[in-house]
Amino acid sequence: MPDLSTLGRRVRHFRTQAGLTLDRLGRDVDVAPSQLSLIENGRREPRITLLTAIATRLGVTVGDLLDEAPPSPRAALEIALERAQGGSAYRELGLPELRPTRSMPDDVLRTLVGLHRELDRRARQAIATPEEARRANTRQRLRMEAVDNHVPEIEALASEDVAAVGHAGGALTHRSVSLMAERLGLSIVHADDLPHSARCVLDLESGRIYIPPASIPGGHGLRSLALQAMAHIRLGHGEPQDYADFLRQRQDASYYAAACLMPETAAVAFLESAKRARDIAIEDFRDAFGVTHEAAALRFSNLATVHLGIRLHFLRAGGDGALVRAYENDGLPLPVDVTGAAEGQILCRYWSARRAFARTTRTTEYFQYTDTPVGTFFEATQTGTTEAEEFSITLGVPFEESRWFRGRETQNRAASRCPDLSCCRRPDAESAERWGGRAWASARVHAHIFSPLPQGTYPGVDDRELYEFLESHAGEPR
Repeated sequence: MPDLSTLGRRVRHFRTQAGLTLDRLGRDVDVAPSQLSLIENGRREPRITLLTAIATRLGVTVGDLLDEAPPSPRAALEIALERAQGGSAYRELGLPELRPTRSMPDDVLRTLVGLHRELDRRARQAIATPEEARRANTRQRLRMEAVDNHVPEIEALASEDVAAVGHAGGALTHRSVSLMAERLGLSIVHADDLPHSARCVLDLESGRIYIPPASIPGGHGLRSLALQAMAHIRLGHGEPQDYADFLRQRQDASYYAAACLMPETAAVAFLESAKRARDIAIEDFRDAFGVTHEAAALRFSNLATVHLGIRLHFLRAGGDGALVRAYENDGLPLPVDVTGAAEGQILCRYWSARRAFARTTRTTEYFQYTDTPVGTFFEATQTGTTEAEEFSITLGVPFEESRWFRGRETQNRAASRCPDLSCCRRPDAESAERWGGRAWASARVHAHIFSPLPQGTYPGVDDRELYEFLESHAGEPR
């Protein structure tokens, strides 16, 4: 059933359309006009028998009355104002409730609703502290660990959408992605003037997905961006209410894109074959589906535990050793702060994710066994570079699972005592005595860890630049 405000306004809308007063309708359905008034004002929920009688008298169906959409643009504004005044932020002001009258112009209502929305946005922005963002990241990581990084509902949706365009196997082509967009009434447009803060733009009014003309070599980036835009429609996303909601939407959209690029049935068949041959390699998985190494490693984490019975961990680290993204369900002791957040923490210098940077030749994966206080792990690390920095992608498993992976014969081995500070955080006594008070290092600050939440209607995107972009492309042929 819709909320009572919408239901009440739909009853009033159809009553006035039928030319009936409250008194007349009340007599016809055998209920007091005052009770009907309470229903129309959203203050009382009608019994289904009464709702059926009202619908019959008004010449509509019960479904018409229960529709969740406001009956008119004016009603939508009235409902929005009512909800805003019912929120805690407005109630705390101690101001009286303003009920719109019939004589109140729509422009006045629109201004009031716009004012409330801006005040609400500023209030949410004010509480969007870096600590809140970090806690939201932690909750999201723990949520995915609890389900082994596997979301069956999104898997099924992606498999259905890929099958609908006739994709049978191998890398998902650009044409297949375009056909998937067409099924949603969308066209993919390459634009070289996207807002600097937007990866892509989904124009719902014109039915377009704007993506840059070039991205990651090989096309994975372009396909992934378009699929993530489609995901917002297929997954029923609305405007994020806070950072946690934004983060959940972003991760679900990325999951959908990966599940389309590497469909579950084909990906699992490929990995099961590699496991039987005791030759699982992320680089092979990557090349078979035409994606990046990071995308393949993350996709492996979606499927390995549920389908292969392999527990694992995934790490993306910067060249300075700072952890950018992490997932584990194999007990690896991730470094975390007091809030439980792993992002921005420095990895042990003896872990594969950092030792791989020391190699002079980085064209192949680096393999290593790492002894930790909770056991030994086998890890495979691939390094790469962006315009901004170096990074490493690590996929690791407990020692007993290494028998399924390529590179298990490696002689590289390291021992880590982290989180014991004496492992790689504190200097030995001799060095501390020699240099204590005689040296000062200027620490590199990870700005993305300390910055507040993004501003704007869509986190991280400059609203003014976005709207200017949409206006400049309005009316163009699709």
